[in-house]
Amino acid sequence: MSDKRLVIVGSGPAGLTAAIYAARGNLKPLVIEGFQSGGQLMLTSEVENFPGFAKGIMGPELMKEMRDQAVRFGAEFITADATKVDLKGDEKTVWVDNTAYKAKAVIISTGASANLLGLPNERRLMGRGVSTCATCDGFFFRDQVIAVVGGGDSAMEEANFLTKFASKVYLIHRREDFKASKVMVDRARANPKVEFVLNTVIEDVLGENDVKGIRVKNTKTGETRELELTGFFVAIGHTPNTSLFKGQLEMDETGYILTRARREAVSATNLPGVFACGDVQDSRYRQAITAAGSGCSAALDAEHFLEQH
Repeated sequence: MSDKRLVIVGSGPAGLTAAIYAARGNLKPLVIEGFQSGGQLMLTSEVENFPGFAKGIMGPELMKEMRDQAVRFGAEFITADATKVDLKGDEKTVWVDNTAYKAKAVIISTGASANLLGLPNERRLMGRGVSTCATCDGFFFRDQVIAVVGGGDSAMEEANFLTKFASKVYLIHRREDFKASKVMVDRARANPKVEFVLNTVIEDVLGENDVKGIRVKNTKTGETRELELTGFFVAIGHTPNTSLFKGQLEMDETGYILTRARREAVSATNLPGVFACGDVQDSRYRQAITAAGSGCSAALDAEHFLEQH
């Protein structure tokens, strides 16, 4: 058992920014970064919209720089997954297997995972033409043919957004009806660059080193064909990584942690001394820079809480 003032669970842009600020505030934070550390940016090739990198930076390199910066200021890291938590009461406990870490405050930054189709080449070509974030990667597909798969509002929104760059966007959906609102569907249908491909499922993404196309199958006729394209955007939603905290923290109906947005602590949860930042509580923006900003807020909120207690 080990006693700490502050434990941070998660190590994406939010968790690492929280670690930097907390360490500079002499809180000596312990970061349980997980076996898959670094968050969604570890699956991203080039990041061009993070301030301070005029020529862009590779996602894993950005995460390494942020982690090194936190270490420089005194943050301690454990490369393992948190397996159990008890966040109620004045003393919080986070377990890594059989080892318990007690703290006066906890920051949760476990992020959200993009839902994938489970195709054979989907993960292999992630960051090399396969993407789960149109606002992150759309710029790289200027004047190219791409596809978006999904039937909800996010798929319609991403298809419309991507027409700012792409010459053509296939919008692929396995049914004829949509979960998306009518206004969003109508907007996509009215866009001359968007072509709807309905009653269709994706069988695989094609390409060796980068995406060259996709193989699709019509669910009514059984016909398969290949679409030549260079970008494939999966827009079937995200799942927040919050299963560890269910029954203790208040969440919305989709599992995102609810923060109070109180004037004195914008990252506060329903439990005193527990704060949340990044995609684990943000279902809207899901950007590295907004995650980093919320990580800063969480660290400052935790520091203020610890000063008062």
